[in-house]
Amino acid sequence: MTNVNLAIIYYSSTGTNYKLAKWAEEAAKDAGADVKVLKVPELAPAAAIESNPAWKANVEATKDVPTVTLDDLEWADAIIFSVPTRFGNVPGQLKQFLDTTGGLWFQGKLVNKVVSAMSSAQNPHGGQEQTILQLYTTMYHWGAIVAAPGYTDSAIFAGGGNPYGTSVTVDQNGNIAEDAEAAVKHQAKRTVQVAQWVKNGLQK
Repeated sequence: MTNVNLAIIYYSSTGTNYKLAKWAEEAAKDAGADVKVLKVPELAPAAAIESNPAWKANVEATKDVPTVTLDDLEWADAIIFSVPTRFGNVPGQLKQFLDTTGGLWFQGKLVNKVVSAMSSAQNPHGGQEQTILQLYTTMYHWGAIVAAPGYTDSAIFAGGGNPYGTSVTVDQNGNIAEDAEAAVKHQAKRTVQVAQWVKNGLQK
């Protein structure tokens, strides 16, 4: 039985979704997956980043994180996305990357990828659920298999209770309001487990 290849693809301006991605990485490795944590390319102008100390600090702290490529998508059996909400949709940085996947889609190379998603916002009803659902719409076009956490573990309730994917609320100081670490780790392990089932089935 071969290991699941998991790509954790995130966008994070001030570090929240990077933190979620790292929690997911830890759990997925514990579950036996081969994991890559990857960021999407930054599109914001340097002046905008420089004007926000937290954003600038996060860019510096994550400068060595590899940038996602189409080859990473082809490599992956499973993908976990982690992004902040932008008016109830995904950030432009992620959308720009997703819009480059047409070639892989046309060749059928995104079919049966097992995917899951996480999100964040500054208030409890800031669009986290809708952001995840918007992302899943693209995944349906890929022919991917969505592995939502549902209510499959009690940690999901402590983490905010979002059945579509872990979502968090972040205050002005960057603190996550929910006790979300266990929910993220459960979601990552579930994604790996479903991907293992799919991978084993396809190899038979």
